[in-house]
Amino acid sequence: MNFESKYPAICDLREKARKRIPHFAWEYLDSATGDESTLKLNRKGLDEVRFVPRGLRGEITPKLETSFLGQKYSAPFGIAPVGMSGLIWPGAEKVLSSFAATAKIPYTLSTVATATPEDVSPHLGDMGWFQIYPPRDEAIRNDMLSRVKHAGFRVLVVTIDVPAPSRRERQIRGGLRQPPQLTPRILSHVIRCPAWAIKTALNGKPRMKMIETYGKAAMEEFSSRPSNNHVGYLLRTAPDHEYIKMLRDSWDGLLVVKGVMCPDDAEPLEKLGIDAAWVSNHAGRQFAGSPSAIDMLPAIRAVTNLPLIFDSGIEGGLDIMRAIGLGADFVMMGRAWHYALGAMGGAGPAHLLSMLNDDLKSNMIQIAASKLEELPPLVYGS
Repeated sequence: MNFESKYPAICDLREKARKRIPHFAWEYLDSATGDESTLKLNRKGLDEVRFVPRGLRGEITPKLETSFLGQKYSAPFGIAPVGMSGLIWPGAEKVLSSFAATAKIPYTLSTVATATPEDVSPHLGDMGWFQIYPPRDEAIRNDMLSRVKHAGFRVLVVTIDVPAPSRRERQIRGGLRQPPQLTPRILSHVIRCPAWAIKTALNGKPRMKMIETYGKAAMEEFSSRPSNNHVGYLLRTAPDHEYIKMLRDSWDGLLVVKGVMCPDDAEPLEKLGIDAAWVSNHAGRQFAGSPSAIDMLPAIRAVTNLPLIFDSGIEGGLDIMRAIGLGADFVMMGRAWHYALGAMGGAGPAHLLSMLNDDLKSNMIQIAASKLEELPPLVYGS
């Protein structure tokens, strides 16, 4: 099948995935919080960043290979963590980790995934990153770090922008509870999506397997709560500088801080021994009053020499260029990989990678940049 003609853009994958993923799971993936204004601002902010086309430079052959944090990657982007990934598409964590190892791009497993670090370990190669929601309990934290290390993850990503559950009203309206319960309403969603239903039956009921290891006693208390306020919140804390220092002392691999939006938060990270900062507003899922992530990127770049990762609102190769042009060293995407899985199953990630690479190269040629380090100055406004 000619996937390029059927799904030439991420919006095409999104539309197909919406029809193949049950409504409750779709709302979990696709929603933001509040009136979703931050989600819209992310798009608006990226659209306002422009490059001036350049000619008379001869033939341009773009190169996408990137060295980042001591590792060579085939492209300047990777797979961001998405909680309950296997709820969105059955077996997503194993499919994506295996694909990332083959494609030579990083894959980030979430603390609240439906697969454990041990589940994906055989598939990772050396592309494994692990995203940790900071546990309050020292014994739990140390055990998590030990498991992650032994499973072969080389980069630890600590998320700092989820101090409490966000509202995510659209997600709540979708009817999902944690752990997922097969109510008549949820069943009506499932029967409309036979491919998802069959794969879920084969993979088993999706649940937060790693969190369950530490929170079995609390599962009953949280069983009737909406999915935006699950048992994971009982285990985590809102970290401060001391917590980050403690994590740095406990983890002997690369350490990234994710969810940085304020320059004042970014500036101290070098002294704390952090290896990279991840600029993100959680794709609009945490705070409806936030500015767009891309608008904050230049200010954060100005106060730190740390390598910067960027996410929030990325929808194609041009957006990746925009983020790198404003100071990011690497870009991550979460939703798009799940749109690809929902639309195309296991063939989706490879098609998305090809699409992003082609888009990047096409746009780089338009501005006469053979390497991403050669991006010309940016123009703001349309």
